[in-house]
Amino acid sequence: MPELTWQKSTYSAEAANCVEIAATPTTIHVRDSKNPTGARLAFPAPAWADFLVGASGPDDGA
Repeated sequence: MPELTWQKSTYSAEAANCVEIAATPTTIHVRDSKNPTGARLAFPAPAWADFLVGASGPDDGA
């Protein structure tokens, strides 16, 4: 597997509990920022896109 480039949300403070993501063309990798050598999750890119749509909340039609 190629080396991943991890990114933390710009909304996260330095000491905040958050996740980091690393994207490849087909997969989104997710890890705990406090434990970068720990367990990781991997999602197919389309599933991650669906998650982001759902996480953004209901469409208010605006």
